[in-house]
Amino acid sequence: MPEGDTVWQAARRLHNALAGQVLTRSDLRVPRFATADLTGRAVLDVTPRGKHLLTRVEGGLTLHSHLRMDGSWRVYTHGQRWNGGPAHQIRAILGNADRTAVGYRLPVLELMRTTDEDRAVGHLGPDLLGPDWDPGLALANLLKDPARPLGPDWDPGLALANLLKDPARPLGEALLDQRNLAGIGNIFKSELCFLLGVTPWLPVGELPADRSAKLPVLARKLLEFNRERPVRNTTGRRGQDLFVYGRARRPCLRCRTPVRLADQGDGSRERPTYWCPTCQPGPAPFTPRR
Repeated sequence: MPEGDTVWQAARRLHNALAGQVLTRSDLRVPRFATADLTGRAVLDVTPRGKHLLTRVEGGLTLHSHLRMDGSWRVYTHGQRWNGGPAHQIRAILGNADRTAVGYRLPVLELMRTTDEDRAVGHLGPDLLGPDWDPGLALANLLKDPARPLGPDWDPGLALANLLKDPARPLGEALLDQRNLAGIGNIFKSELCFLLGVTPWLPVGELPADRSAKLPVLARKLLEFNRERPVRNTTGRRGQDLFVYGRARRPCLRCRTPVRLADQGDGSRERPTYWCPTCQPGPAPFTPRR
């Protein structure tokens, strides 16, 4: 599942293959943009923003894509066999004299003016791997009222006060809300909660102050550590890459208690969530997933 680190890697691959080169092939296979032609334009850069990819081209245009669960961008040399999936799953092809980038199963693909990028990513909180990273704002966002939209009038002090309005919001849900901090997905959610020593169902308002202060720094550290790695690792150990994610019923790497699994969501989508009941005391579902 793509998270901030893997999206950062995808952006780097695309940037290295396309940036500074004139497009000789352009094929956007979505109805709304099927007639758009980017050939003859140079790619300026490919920038990640949370889990979004922004491919900017000459003429003030940006190709915005989002991988969600199954999407991927593959880069091929000329003559190399494309192996990212069957042809009917291809949504975009961008090619130059040396490389061809192919987007498979992209659930979000839109061409927009670069000046309109905020329409696609303006709602996002600070990017854990971006130049706008602000741990103070990220923490304030986590503690805010989730019904309050982010905007130019955002006041971190008011955000902290909003803690009293909705102190019961589960930490796991707050971490997945990209308006708070951009780049955390379901894997890092479970791993972060383990490293903080709390369950993903702990209300944000009950997170101890020392762990609240630690959370944004730890989240950024995990993504920075993994952005160069082909296999995601949160433990620092070889062969034991993750503390709890994907380890249901297997012994916790710290205390040997069997790791538990349950679904967590905001009502729109349930996500498998892992935790150790010994290392992560606190509220948990009545019926763990089997």
